Amino acid sequence: MASYGYARVSTLDQDLTIQRAALKAAGCNVVRAEKASGSRRDGRTELQVLLDFVQPGDTLVVTRIDRLARSMKDLQDIVHELKGRGVALRATEQPVDTGTAAGKAFLDMLGVFAEFETNLRRERQLEGIALAKTRGVYKGRKPSVDAAEVRRLRREEKLGPAAIARRLGIGRSSVYQALETAMVAAACDE
Repeated sequence: MASYGYARVSTLDQDLTIQRAALKAAGCNVVRAEKASGSRRDGRTELQVLLDFVQPGDTLVVTRIDRLARSMKDLQDIVHELKGRGVALRATEQPVDTGTAAGKAFLDMLGVFAEFETNLRRERQLEGIALAKTRGVYKGRKPSVDAAEVRRLRREEKLGPAAIARRLGIGRSSVYQALETAMVAAACDE
């Protein structure tokens, strides 16, 4: 019966040090950590490694439930999978014990709040973007393709889209988009 820790932060510039230390202090000899969004389970390879590795009688330890999942469905799926395999779940900063009715209820409440927080953050972000767009401040991501160079290679060197894409190290669809945008702009100027 071993305890395995899982630490997660959402962005690359966040630090995992505090979570790792808390998990080590909680008795986890092995701590898997990753920098990935918790809103979806796919793409979280370290979590999957742990879920594949734990054995009956083991305990999966997190600092907080929102480190494990940000949606109720993912949280319930993970808890169901752990329970089915005889693996306990524990949070160091929250009174979560999947072996008791009160612990299960508390776990579900925490999952609801984590999902609610994610949805609120998404709404605020969309509201902020909409407001910035009305003010003319937000214009989206800056283009990563030099459209003028794409047009020049097509016009002067008579290269096809695949050759342009290879030369510039971009996707063919980006070449097509740059050429189409140039054609639309030329048509509007006439």
